[in-house]
Amino acid sequence: MSALEALLLAGLLFLSGITLVLLRNFFQFSNLKSEKRSDDSELSVGVCIPARNEENNIRKCMDHALSQSYDNFHIYVLNDRSTDQTGEILQTYKRVHESRLTILEGESRPKGWLGKPWACHQLSKAASTHDIMLFVDADTWMHPETIYKLVGTFNRKNVDFITVWPEQKLQTTWEKILVPLVYYALLGFLPVAYTERKPRWMPELFHKRFRNLFAAACGQFMAFRKETYRQIDGHETVKNDIVEDVGLAREVLDHGFRMKMYSGVGSVSCRMYTSEKELFEGFRKNFLAGFDYNIPLFIMMAFLHLITFILPFIILLIVPFWDFPPIVILLTLLNITFIFLHRMILAGWMNWDISYSVTHVIGVGWFQRLGIVTLIDYFTNRDISWKGDAIKHSDDKANPD
Repeated sequence: MSALEALLLAGLLFLSGITLVLLRNFFQFSNLKSEKRSDDSELSVGVCIPARNEENNIRKCMDHALSQSYDNFHIYVLNDRSTDQTGEILQTYKRVHESRLTILEGESRPKGWLGKPWACHQLSKAASTHDIMLFVDADTWMHPETIYKLVGTFNRKNVDFITVWPEQKLQTTWEKILVPLVYYALLGFLPVAYTERKPRWMPELFHKRFRNLFAAACGQFMAFRKETYRQIDGHETVKNDIVEDVGLAREVLDHGFRMKMYSGVGSVSCRMYTSEKELFEGFRKNFLAGFDYNIPLFIMMAFLHLITFILPFIILLIVPFWDFPPIVILLTLLNITFIFLHRMILAGWMNWDISYSVTHVIGVGWFQRLGIVTLIDYFTNRDISWKGDAIKHSDDKANPD
């Protein structure tokens, strides 16, 4: 077997594993349900929304939050030292919805905190009297039945922490190319059921040691029982974590609490970024952090993506000019078929444009470039910023200024 054949076969085996995980998640990664118990309305919900320079998003977020069919909730919005019209827009809502809405003005960030954890920490203090504390990003909007479904799920499933991955609304070409790769990584690499329970094939001793590997959450929509949030020390325990959502999920699991993860299709929607520049800077701040700053793993995954998602397309391009053995052609076509099938399944599942399934190789190439820039940031300790907050890299993880 030649080296090229071995690489293509390794990629095919990798894609076969992704197929199994993706199909399993297709049946297990469910949406929030609308069933309701008679005592659901007894639970009060504090909706916490951090907002920093969100003048383009905050109206839609507020309109949807205020239109909930559930009665027992209150909204807390933190204007986090915005320099645009966010504060003024919020005050217009306050004048109309004074009984339902509290506007907080963000305090200066203490040393040792990153911006979002600090904003959420301030919100948590204001919402600490509610039974359920729900954190929602300002670029995320809830359908009218969302809180109704959320409370019913807390009671029906007897869980302590719920996170929802929003249905991403994609408009520009770059959004349609790149954002689906985030969900491809989530649903193709992580069996969602293992965030909720121990894998049956894993001994208890190993699970206690490695269960954090299965921790996942989406910071755009996270809900905690009040006592759960208090016992894990809330956002203070992840005050300098760029991927604070995963950190909180790990704390939930480490403390022995139960969590559930859901798809937001039909209940929660979001538009994360609106341009290629925003996508690059947004992913840049947490790309390496998502690997827990494990450089060998980061590089290994980059190489695996190269041989799995890029090499077959390079071979396909040069087939007319190169005399490849038939086995190479067969492996190449099998790999590309798997990739297209995965993306078509995901597109139909998440209500995305199925024609962009053929752009997977472009997206992977884009993330390879991002990975190189991220490594340069890390090794040169170069500052990056997001919404005006500087983030620095140290030898082993990101720290605030």
